Amino acid sequence: MPILCYHQIRDWTGRDSKGAKDYIVPVAAFKAQIKMLADSGYHTISPDQLYAYLTTGARLPAKPIMLTFDDTDLDQFTIARPTLAQYNFKAMYFVMTVSLGRPHYMSKAQVKQLADEGNVIGSHTWDHHNVKKYQGQDWVTQIDKPTKTLEEITGKKINYFAYPFGLWNPQAFPELKQRGFVAAFSLAEKRDQQDPLFTIRRIIASGYWSPRTLHNSIVQSF
Repeated sequence: MPILCYHQIRDWTGRDSKGAKDYIVPVAAFKAQIKMLADSGYHTISPDQLYAYLTTGARLPAKPIMLTFDDTDLDQFTIARPTLAQYNFKAMYFVMTVSLGRPHYMSKAQVKQLADEGNVIGSHTWDHHNVKKYQGQDWVTQIDKPTKTLEEITGKKINYFAYPFGLWNPQAFPELKQRGFVAAFSLAEKRDQQDPLFTIRRIIASGYWSPRTLHNSIVQSF
């Protein structure tokens, strides 16, 4: 099941490092990537559809794909949202709550609008602290409080989590489960064989990739 991860959607500047450009997709490149997905017959699915497929074998549409956005950047609302709407695509937005309302990040009202329009909001911690380093109160600060905030904003239960930096350890799984999460998303490393639902793989859609390269990466990676 192809799952893509996006971060910033904006044109590169002279201050952007070579490595950062993997995480920054220029506006025209993003629009071309999404058009390629639509032209290739892909249908976006929700995390609930993915979860039903993984747990019960529920049917999915032809050529399913899931689009995810991490870190709450404002351009996900101003650029990604209308681009996806052109093709009737929906997405999953993993929100880092420390950013809400700050310059260049989404507001609470924008996050609520995304949820109201049929996109799904997930938790991405309070301030992107590495899950592998959590101790004691970190679970309250990074998970409990942000989840409550997102549920108050959207009026919906938050069922899905994305690990900051894609980094996880098996000790996190029971902590996430007892907080009501049903699945968690990492990045490109292998899934945990004992708990695959809590290590669902995604690939970062690179800012360097042409639509053809993205298509080839989807086919090869999944």
